[in-house]
Amino acid sequence: MVRIREFAVEQWMNEYEETCRYNLAETCVRSLTAGELLELSGRRDDVIAELEATALTYGPIPGSPRLRALVAGLYERQGADNVLVTHGAIGANALVHATLVGPGDHVVSIVPTYQQHASIPESYGARVDLLTLREEDGWLPDLDELDRLVTADTRLIALANPNNPTGALVDEADLRRIVEIAERAGAWVLCDEVYRGVDQEGDGFTASIADLYERGVSTGSMSKPFSLAGLRLGWIVAPADLLAAVAIHRDYTTISVGRVDDLLASVALESRDAILGRAKRITRTNLAILDEWVASRSDVHYVRPRSGTTALLRYDAPLGSYELCRRLLAETGVMFTPGDAFEVPSTVRIGYADDTDTLRTGLRLFGEFLDGLAGR
Repeated sequence: MVRIREFAVEQWMNEYEETCRYNLAETCVRSLTAGELLELSGRRDDVIAELEATALTYGPIPGSPRLRALVAGLYERQGADNVLVTHGAIGANALVHATLVGPGDHVVSIVPTYQQHASIPESYGARVDLLTLREEDGWLPDLDELDRLVTADTRLIALANPNNPTGALVDEADLRRIVEIAERAGAWVLCDEVYRGVDQEGDGFTASIADLYERGVSTGSMSKPFSLAGLRLGWIVAPADLLAAVAIHRDYTTISVGRVDDLLASVALESRDAILGRAKRITRTNLAILDEWVASRSDVHYVRPRSGTTALLRYDAPLGSYELCRRLLAETGVMFTPGDAFEVPSTVRIGYADDTDTLRTGLRLFGEFLDGLAGR
């Protein structure tokens, strides 16, 4: 039997997110309705006609040529042949690990991160070394330490950029240093870029590992900045020969994504300026609200995120993060994700990119809860 650790974040979300009143654990930019997507597309009638004409068969197994070309357009140096459409980024990540990692392989995973990138290779019998991010370093990786951890037999370096849960962003210069380290070992680099597109500065897009390195693999999805998690649609961007190997594994799991999902994702990417413009307005407005609230507290601290939709809040209270989050949820209806789910004690992960009123209310109630713990 293949044994794998329980997925701490997903277990937490599954247990509470449908019943909480104020969901500050949500990691997607406020979700679009189907009607809002049609409105943002500017061609409601045409899209509805396309939907009505769509045969509900399998369709192109790797994803439609239309969609793969649109995904490739999110990158600087990629074409449709470098794109494989998957069942969400979670499916993309799992397929990459299944294709590249086997028993005895050496993997370096930069943590905290989405748990797939450590637990899946570990379950395959890989030797997994963890490079732990430190708050005092702005949650950015110590690349000298990475250089020491990567050896001649390293198969894969895995990271999330922008980072989940911290919102830290590795810039292009440091990505190029990671490439140099990987190149020395002939290692692959898997970069989970599911939050790419909502940097707090500029056009929102940082450099992608797939554009910087011949063994760079980027994963992404329609879930986070594109606000369409319900499509369950993601992708892998990588060299075509690796995608051919990935496709062998994919044939045993999802075969293809749904044709309606493929179509709606295409419509969204054709409307990307409008959708990402909305996402940037929400993330930048809401992060300013969070930043002001943190500054008003003496018992909450954080490293301000440079991208993404999440941040780690460090709190001063004599409770572990699971106990704090359960009590907060029971007493106020406010839901965070415990930092211990990422093995970062005395923190909570906040998702700040959903409804602005919910964010304001949730932060007020969290402050009142902390005041009550302190006897204020």
